Amino acid sequence: MEDQERALRLATEAGHILLENGAEISRVENTMQHIANVYGIEDEHFFVLSNGIISSGKHFARAEHIPLKGMQLSRVVEVNQISRDLSDHPMSLDELERRLQAVRAAKGKPWWETILGTSFGVAAFCIIFGGSILDAVATFFCGLLLGAFMTFVASHMSRLMGNFAGGLIGGLLCVITYKILPFGLHLPNMIIGTIIALVPGVPFTNGMRDLANEAYIAGTTRLTDAFLSFLGIALGVSTAFVIQGGLLGSIIQLGTPEIDPLTSHWAIQLAAAFVGTMGFAVIFGVPRKFYLDSGFIGMIGWGVYIFSGSAFIAAFVLSIISYLQAHIRRCPVTVFLICGIIPLVPGGGIFWTAYHIVVDHLRLAASTGFEAIKVTVAIAAAIIIVAAIFNRLIKRKKQTPSPTA
Repeated sequence: MEDQERALRLATEAGHILLENGAEISRVENTMQHIANVYGIEDEHFFVLSNGIISSGKHFARAEHIPLKGMQLSRVVEVNQISRDLSDHPMSLDELERRLQAVRAAKGKPWWETILGTSFGVAAFCIIFGGSILDAVATFFCGLLLGAFMTFVASHMSRLMGNFAGGLIGGLLCVITYKILPFGLHLPNMIIGTIIALVPGVPFTNGMRDLANEAYIAGTTRLTDAFLSFLGIALGVSTAFVIQGGLLGSIIQLGTPEIDPLTSHWAIQLAAAFVGTMGFAVIFGVPRKFYLDSGFIGMIGWGVYIFSGSAFIAAFVLSIISYLQAHIRRCPVTVFLICGIIPLVPGGGIFWTAYHIVVDHLRLAASTGFEAIKVTVAIAAAIIIVAAIFNRLIKRKKQTPSPTA
């Protein structure tokens, strides 16, 4: 009885680590269920929400609140590996506890690596969204400062306030750089590249996958969290323009979006997508051995978008490749899908909607906002469809009897 209670406690601990570091609900539930079954527990019950876990057994009951915080996908990978090892060979409860404690105690990325990942990521995305080489250089330095702010300051704020402050700081840094330094040529491209570092890729992607797995409460909660993050970013950027207008007497008037003819070449675009996606792999705490995988998947997804012009097709292909690569590399698909989808996120729509609201161009704001929503829905639909297909295939494989059965 004592061993069963301990096993349930450790199963809950594994679920806790997964949930707070960016795993989807189905993975959390399946991992907890697997650990319990390995140790011969059959009367367990697990109920997982986006920010909480309820576990119960014959002589065990536990409820934990798990706040929505930052993520380290490397810990998701480690717990997933522990679960795989349990399937391959017996493991004592002492060894399981030791390994889970090691995952819990593992340090995240060094601060300098996160900041550099942010800088290279935003500079590359500035190019993806039409910026010039000089715009990318300016955005790189803005990314250094924004990355430092998000690492040392915003991490201690609530998610909404952190995204608002990040949007405000990012917007002001770009305006200052544009006005003072002889680098930036196109302010919109600089800001779009910079604020993409704040995009809530984890709750957005996992929310879609939770819906595909019929975890409707968790999926809706995570999508709401993602929406509030987008709103916080937009409000921060809007406030930056209001402050700029108050200090200089008028808000900078921006024309139609400009695309640099040099960086718009498909080869440079693919290279930028590769570098940018790897930058986000650093931000999301992906293990270093998967940096190149993430970069290639993001590059393929963006390449499909360039040549097809369809966010749905690009997200569909990218999702399939992410699942296949996760199977080959024996790691959670979350590692590749979350990073790879970032180039398709409509960062430009967030910026232009916020800007048009500030300058009172409400018709344009509605138009750009609606376009961003259409792209978001297309990406979401592709993720849900592919997730549903692979979930069905996995269930069918588990239900198929082996030749010796």
